[in-house]
Amino acid sequence: MSSCNLILYQILPLLLLLLLEVSIAVSENEDYQTYIIHMDHSQKPAYFSTHMSWHQSIVRSLSPQVDDKEDMMLYSYNHAMHGFSARLTSSQLSEIQKSPAHVATYKESFGKLYTTHSSEFLGLRNDIGLWPNASYGEGVIIGIIDTGIWPESESFRDKGMPPVPQKWKGLCENGTAFSPSLCNRKLIGARSFSKGLQAAGIKIDEEFDYNSPRDFDGHGTHTSSTAAGNHVLGVSHFGYARGTARGVAPRAHVAMYKVFFATDSLFSATSDVLAGMDQAIADGVDIMSLSLGFDNTPYFKDVIAIASLSAIEKGILVVCAAGNFASHNSTHNGAPWITTVGAGTLDRSFNARMTLENGISFEGISYYPESVYIQDALLYYGNTSRPKAVCANGALNTTEVRGKIVFCDSTHNDIFSQVQELRKKGALAGIFMTEFSILDSTEYSIPSIILPSGSGTLVRDYVTGVHEARVKNMQFVLTRLGTKPAPQVAFFSSRGPDPITPAILKPDILAPGVDILAAVAPNKPYMEIGHHELATDYALYSGTSMAAPHVAGVAALLKAVHPEWSPAAIQSSIMTTAYNLDNNGTTIRAQSLSNGIVYSTPLDFGAGHINPNKAMEPGLIYDMGFQDYVEFLCGLDYTKEQMSAVLRRSHWNCSQQPTDLNYPSFIAIYNNQSASSPKKFTRVVTNVGDDNAVYQAIVDAPTGMRIKIEPNTLKFTQKYQKQGFVVSVEIDKEAPKVVYGYLKWIDNRNHVVSSPIVAVYV
Repeated sequence: MSSCNLILYQILPLLLLLLLEVSIAVSENEDYQTYIIHMDHSQKPAYFSTHMSWHQSIVRSLSPQVDDKEDMMLYSYNHAMHGFSARLTSSQLSEIQKSPAHVATYKESFGKLYTTHSSEFLGLRNDIGLWPNASYGEGVIIGIIDTGIWPESESFRDKGMPPVPQKWKGLCENGTAFSPSLCNRKLIGARSFSKGLQAAGIKIDEEFDYNSPRDFDGHGTHTSSTAAGNHVLGVSHFGYARGTARGVAPRAHVAMYKVFFATDSLFSATSDVLAGMDQAIADGVDIMSLSLGFDNTPYFKDVIAIASLSAIEKGILVVCAAGNFASHNSTHNGAPWITTVGAGTLDRSFNARMTLENGISFEGISYYPESVYIQDALLYYGNTSRPKAVCANGALNTTEVRGKIVFCDSTHNDIFSQVQELRKKGALAGIFMTEFSILDSTEYSIPSIILPSGSGTLVRDYVTGVHEARVKNMQFVLTRLGTKPAPQVAFFSSRGPDPITPAILKPDILAPGVDILAAVAPNKPYMEIGHHELATDYALYSGTSMAAPHVAGVAALLKAVHPEWSPAAIQSSIMTTAYNLDNNGTTIRAQSLSNGIVYSTPLDFGAGHINPNKAMEPGLIYDMGFQDYVEFLCGLDYTKEQMSAVLRRSHWNCSQQPTDLNYPSFIAIYNNQSASSPKKFTRVVTNVGDDNAVYQAIVDAPTGMRIKIEPNTLKFTQKYQKQGFVVSVEIDKEAPKVVYGYLKWIDNRNHVVSSPIVAVYV
């Protein structure tokens, strides 16, 4: 042994003792916290027989040497992650982080069980507000007109459900893979209607569908469980949005009317839809929800409008999706007796996280359905040509990208083509850059992360500035709450003015319709990863189809609290209590394919975003009955035959003087000739609050718009008393094409009865 090594050997214990004393002195003032330590399992020394023994050795070696080291280590992970969790001081953590085997550290955080989140986002709580007051919708029946239902789903268990209401006249039919025994106190009715399809020579695909109420697609199961699904613990979309699934009205009953079948074109015959709605009325549903539609036609040709008016006459509220046509003048199901629903976002995002070798980390959007962990991978960027840089179809060379993470420059929205190019060329993963992605959750066929341009530019700067770029790690299946801004109007949601009756502001209301987790048919492949098809019993769907059942669920809750209210009263309470500010405190904005986020108006979001707890006590309502809708139709100059078609009768009465429909919102249509003349609207409100109430009119109008209310004070001396008023609207010729303000009736008991007032140049 050399003299130098001998000296080190002799003094090393003394050095260790001194270091230990210093460490103990420091550590005595440090708190212990729990950390999850991610380790590179490939660096486990061979003399450790297991990873657990290696992890235990690491913890035992930490300073200071104390007796309870065994208690410091909590878990050793070998499947979800390679590593361990332990209670450590910051000094001990620093020791571990210096090891070349250390990959990452995650400080312990404390969470709670989450719902699929839309009910939480709506403000529904177990201890206060609409849920307990409505007994979660007990005794109310929601009829769903859709693609069928998967009755075995846990969302349709009847645990905790009340008995079937005595008024119920419906049944569960026999059919392919369906029998009445599948129904219970939750799913109390299930029928299918396909005679119209078959009469047209369109055959039901027996390989992929069922000649019964059983769902072939998942859409009907999703909408039904969104409206009224029972509580189900621990569900997720391949790990995303994990929590407790529940419908908006989890104690309401469900009746399914299947009118869509698997055919070459997935069409539904109008005769079948009409038959389904007709049967729902006969069976005794309280709420009817339709997440479907047909081409816009006048009301006398519109079977949904006709059947809905019949339902309204029977006291059944009808809720319909506004459509997914992503443009103005594109709302569907816009009859004033229908509650027409647009789609908004939640304050939730699904992410992946990546760290470059230089230590800079980013989070971006990802729905990749597998909890993979990628580390120490080469990063490729084809900046030698524009087609390679943007990962254009056929541009990449397999030998250059196979097994690497590929950075693709921005092509605005066409992420799908880039993903396909990377998949074909054998890339390990992809990093994409855009301000707004429309890549569907089913299209993440390889590990992918989508970054905004700011983060994407930093990645590009890094990869072009080093000789060999690497990604240190990339982690998937992360769910984040509190995303801002939210809500936003979904990019696909149909906007007004309504193409059939622009004088009625549509959509009426905005509700969650983006990335909604609910039950689906579990036997249908959801997506494909590699050579395998993935299926799930709960999945994320988006569309106004998803927004409508949220409103149907809220309507069921309101019906339970106020069984005497008319459909118009429920619609009014939902509209006049909506909010129009996002969680940044600014007016709700809209997603945009070109600009990311843009400003919006009530033509996009109607009265605002639904606010269930406020809707329970609106203070005032704009009520309407069947005759009010007759008067509205009288003003459309329909022929006798046309009126008879929509009213389903040969005799009716029209007032001699035209009357305004008592709608909870206002829209004035102007052209160059009428811009200087005021538009007047007559309304009547009904007091549903305290007997004695005084409401003051507060007007919020922008420059170039003048709104006058007469009278501006309404005094009520008893409940259900009615008071009328007149709204006058004027706009300047220089005003924008769309300008809007608000009328708010406010009392001293915190009631704010809000109505949008929109003026549109045509």
